[in-house]
Amino acid sequence: MELKVFYTIFIFIFGLLFGSFFNVVGWRIPKKLSIVKPGSFCPHCKHRLKWYELIPVFSYLIQGGKCRACKEKIAPFYTITELLTGILFAMSYWFLGFSFDFVLAIITASFFAIVLVSDINFLIIPDQFTLIASIMVILLRFAINGVEDALFSLAAGIGAFLLMYLLMLLGNLMLKKESLGGGDIKLMFYIGIAVGPWMSLFSIFLSSFIAFPLSLFLFIKSRDNIIPYGPFLLIACLLIIIFKIDMHSILNI
Repeated sequence: MELKVFYTIFIFIFGLLFGSFFNVVGWRIPKKLSIVKPGSFCPHCKHRLKWYELIPVFSYLIQGGKCRACKEKIAPFYTITELLTGILFAMSYWFLGFSFDFVLAIITASFFAIVLVSDINFLIIPDQFTLIASIMVILLRFAINGVEDALFSLAAGIGAFLLMYLLMLLGNLMLKKESLGGGDIKLMFYIGIAVGPWMSLFSIFLSSFIAFPLSLFLFIKSRDNIIPYGPFLLIACLLIIIFKIDMHSILNI
């Protein structure tokens, strides 16, 4: 048990570090900027951040949520993303151990963190994010379970993509406007690959259930609010993986 706790803490810290990197990726790629140069800087005064200002979560807390140079407030969103990534990494190990599903969960949690930043800030999910994550999972399935599993997951991804495309057409017809973004539809390709055909269908229901309270709140606040759906799809997919939800467990509820 002590060893499991040690590994969980280690993976949590590992997740914090990667969460910081995912912030950079999710922010810069949609803006067509390099993720390497320039180094991290304050968006207000362009102060180049030192290494001790880049420690995930802790630097934000120690500096009181402000830039050390200009004292302007730093948006807490990116610190929350770091913390959430660490928690999701730790949960993945705690519930799954070192296994195939653990690696699948880590890939999905990483994809979620990047999409969270890009979709909330720019309402876009760049295709390269979905493509890279999908290729990683197909290669993982091929390496662990062989070519048959890899091909089946690919077919499931195509099926999930087509289902989401049909739902988009139906939504557009009913609402007389765009109901889903192209990135959300392509995202279903990844989810189909990750969890299979039936669970990808369930992920649509689960993500809608998770998103409903926030959607209702924002709708009441202002009908003009646009709610990014991609992060909800991926968090639903991740919950399915971490808690090993399948048709058998759903039917027994």
